[in-house]
Amino acid sequence: MLQSPQSLSGACGPSSNEAEQIRQKYAEERPKRLRSEGVDQYVSLNSTDDLRLKAFLDDPWDQGAESPIRLQSGARYRIAIMGAGYGGLLYAARLLDSDAGLKPEDLVIIDTAAGFGGTWYWNRYPGLMCDTESYIYMPLLEETGYMPKHKYSYGEELREHADRIAKQWKIDDRAMLRTELHRCTWNDDSSEWMVDLTQRSPSTDGVLTSETIYADFVILSPGLLNRPKLPLLPGLGSFKGPNWLAARWDYAATGGSPSCQHLDQLRDKKVGIVGTGATAVQIVPALAKWCDQLYVFQRTPASVDVRGQRQTDRDEWTKNIQAGPGWQQARRRNFLSFGANVQPSEPVDMVSDGWTSFPSYSVLTGGPAATNVTMDTAAEYISEMHQLDLIRSNRIRARVSAVVKDRSTAAKLKAWYPGWCKRPTFHDEYLEAFNRPNVHLIDTDGRGVDRIVETGIVANGKTHDLDLVIFSTGFEAGTFGRSMDAKWADPRADDGRISLTVHGMCSRGFPNMFFTSSDQAGIASVFTPTLDALSKHAAFIVSKSVKRLEKMKSEDYPAIEHTVIVEPTSEAEAAWANRVLSAAASLAPMGGCTPSYFNAEAKMDSMPMDEQIKAAATTRWPAGLNDFVHVLESLWSADDDSDFDIKLVQKRRLN
Repeated sequence: MLQSPQSLSGACGPSSNEAEQIRQKYAEERPKRLRSEGVDQYVSLNSTDDLRLKAFLDDPWDQGAESPIRLQSGARYRIAIMGAGYGGLLYAARLLDSDAGLKPEDLVIIDTAAGFGGTWYWNRYPGLMCDTESYIYMPLLEETGYMPKHKYSYGEELREHADRIAKQWKIDDRAMLRTELHRCTWNDDSSEWMVDLTQRSPSTDGVLTSETIYADFVILSPGLLNRPKLPLLPGLGSFKGPNWLAARWDYAATGGSPSCQHLDQLRDKKVGIVGTGATAVQIVPALAKWCDQLYVFQRTPASVDVRGQRQTDRDEWTKNIQAGPGWQQARRRNFLSFGANVQPSEPVDMVSDGWTSFPSYSVLTGGPAATNVTMDTAAEYISEMHQLDLIRSNRIRARVSAVVKDRSTAAKLKAWYPGWCKRPTFHDEYLEAFNRPNVHLIDTDGRGVDRIVETGIVANGKTHDLDLVIFSTGFEAGTFGRSMDAKWADPRADDGRISLTVHGMCSRGFPNMFFTSSDQAGIASVFTPTLDALSKHAAFIVSKSVKRLEKMKSEDYPAIEHTVIVEPTSEAEAAWANRVLSAAASLAPMGGCTPSYFNAEAKMDSMPMDEQIKAAATTRWPAGLNDFVHVLESLWSADDDSDFDIKLVQKRRLN
């Protein structure tokens, strides 16, 4: 019989016998959630032909203003940036701040949304806030001089910060909005990218214009999780009442607005929300306060730790946080060192929250210990990480028992998987919401919802009649397109070497292109430090290339138009991949994880060995994000661009 969490959480951690019992429990729970379809259990809303489902992606925030830049055939730009979220803004800011001599008018920022913000443009649901401290999450705080209002910023403030960045760097009028990228094609004859786009007009009839523009450089920064997905449930789309994605909130149905979450139209409503991940954990408390009855449909419970939200104290901000030049980068390094389980640890934990007390998350993100794991020591590493994780996971489960009054409900809200298997959550009101008489947990014991019907949702064989349904079912992992995906599918070169990228942000065969990815790059629980490092590195490479071009134009061929072509060397790609693969054994604890987007819905565990090796080539930088940044900074300080082929060619126009 599995012992209670309280008996397993001593100061020294669980005994080996107790730890084995819990790992058995993990093993019993996991098969309940396995699906033979893997990622195919979800429908891609971006590619479906079902107009009823396609409508889930309609933009509720479009105010009808004209796009600053209209799509015009044959328009040329030095740099085209795909994505107007924090990533695209960081690339633009770092490029403009570099010594490449770029001006705002050299850039165009392209996005399907009608404004800046990326995920913070689309997500405006009630209760929305960042799960990472705003002082390290929000980019360019030092440069903008902005003080966040709270330790964990709310959605509207995060979106407003995107507008602030765009305005300060004078790129607010450099956006080509409501515009979808179809294809980027490199033209060897003209040495430029042909970018096929479709722009939607701001009018209600949504007239589409499709044209091709040209760019010397293309940067892809669409966001890692920017495409909402829905489970392929029988009857999906048949519900007759209002229903929507959490990332497309319908305030017309609930009342309120993103800035005033007074959901008064829910007072007499029965509401169902499907999903209990990081998004739902924030939405449920907000709904519970307003609706008559709330039904929370759960397949897998979230691990919910304390968030500890509080307002920013101006004195603390001035004296301790904003403590001099480079303060944000120093605070980020401090935060990341705890997440990477660096030993000995920093003497002061500047952030001191649920993330910095979560050293076992380094299984997913990497850290110094990962670089020493071999196939011979993997079993020992797995045991050590589980032992470390159980101290925290037992505390999280004990918190559920302490907060949730109904013992049956509390038991169903406990997460039985290692902390690194799914995105952990943090909230001060989610568990408490289940003590309200109007909140009902519909736990499906791993099976998920049975089907959607005209009147509501069927789960566990019972129909729940509802007035509103909200889908909080996650996002697809991003891809780059067929040609690049083909290289990702088989990263072996003709000579058998594994290769994919150099520095996780460019790939041979795709000249003058940089991209944002977690593959072969440094990652952490927060992604903006990765975005900042990649954007600075792109600015460094572009600057080196442009300066070579300018020197040639002024000294050698002043009367001939030339351009520059940059791509990684094949040797550098192979060397980078080998450094990633050298610590592939450190991912061994991910085996046996409950299904999530981290492991392609558990598909990775069933891959043949050669497929696992290829997959290992696309994993994170093993030593952690701080080390990844250090590697890039060393190249900048040494002015070293030797990992790249940089060629100067005569420019030939095709039109």
